[in-house]
Amino acid sequence: MSAARDILAHPGAAPRRAEDPVRLLTFSTLYPSPGRPNHGVFVENRLLHLVGGGEAESTVLAPVPWFPFRGGSSPAEALRHGLRVHHPRFLAPPGLGMLTAPISLYLTARAALARLRERGFDFDLLDAHYLYPDGVAAVWLGQELGKPVVITARGSDVSQLPDYRLPRQAIRRAIAGADALIAVSSGLRDGLLALGAPAEKVTVLRNGVDLDLFTPPVSRRAARAALGLGEEPVLISVGHLIERKGHHHVIGALPMLPGHSLLILGEGSERGALLALARRLGVEERVRFVGAQPHASLPGWYGAADAMVLASSREGWANVLLESMACGTPVVASPAWGSREAVRSPAAGLVLDETTPEAVAAGVRRLLAAPPDRAATRAYAEGFGWEETTAGQMQVFRRVLAARAGA
Repeated sequence: MSAARDILAHPGAAPRRAEDPVRLLTFSTLYPSPGRPNHGVFVENRLLHLVGGGEAESTVLAPVPWFPFRGGSSPAEALRHGLRVHHPRFLAPPGLGMLTAPISLYLTARAALARLRERGFDFDLLDAHYLYPDGVAAVWLGQELGKPVVITARGSDVSQLPDYRLPRQAIRRAIAGADALIAVSSGLRDGLLALGAPAEKVTVLRNGVDLDLFTPPVSRRAARAALGLGEEPVLISVGHLIERKGHHHVIGALPMLPGHSLLILGEGSERGALLALARRLGVEERVRFVGAQPHASLPGWYGAADAMVLASSREGWANVLLESMACGTPVVASPAWGSREAVRSPAAGLVLDETTPEAVAAGVRRLLAAPPDRAATRAYAEGFGWEETTAGQMQVFRRVLAARAGA
């Protein structure tokens, strides 16, 4: 055995039976941590429903970026919703992170895994989320350990990062090295095929929505009053305040939507620019920057709004669409990947043909001129529970494990 394999070698474990739960090592930098409680919550939600089915168990390795002198830290280990989550720090120098992240992430994860395996930890399959740098590092770990790797592609790891030469090369190698790939929408699947993924390696498993958490308010009037909202039509836009989320298009639509107000939930580097845009357009009094909100508080905001507007330029599968619809609030969505798969009925809302302030304004006017019954919107969302996705994940995992065993 090589020295590289020695450091990660497991001291020995009882034979596994086919009926035993699949032991996953879920690996992703897109995962909530004490310092960033809303970061990657969509990965956590998917995993919680998976392990809740009883056919899988998981330990989470969720490295957090770190750079000397920047300050800030997260506990090395945390317990979230019954799952043990490990947060080793990986070096992420400003301006160089895109190039150095795969090797830094790999070395950090490798050292953390060595410590875990010294304590008797073992797993059957590496469940990685996001192709770059996470999937790249996961494939290196899987090759070193002799463990199968399944990577879930989620959006900009397919639509944006491959535009850069070195990440594109690394992504294509990760695609080749993974045992299986999961795409959260058909559009992402097409993107993976364009990057060279064999069709038989890719499975489309959409995201779902927590139908117990995201529910319509008992009283919309009370929900609106609790948030200080009046009788005017209220739009809501949810997501990080970054360019690709398209909040500027929604603000830009307000001059064409007199009497409408806008709630923006999220934080990010574009906050100042968005505030300046609202002032320049003379709509500052109609835009309310709410800031980032705990996931559990989102239903109150969705349920109080008349429509949710998603103006993103790129998405794999926008969870906010399902969350809003589950609260009874219809959506106006940009034509990003996944939108037409999520919004397939007038009860859900509508998808724009292009993403401009003019198109957003026209879409909002069209939707609110004859809004769907909110109970019908909720009923539509009920078709997007997690059961189908969980079953599909388990099929992928067991197929990969069976193929490894046969080999």
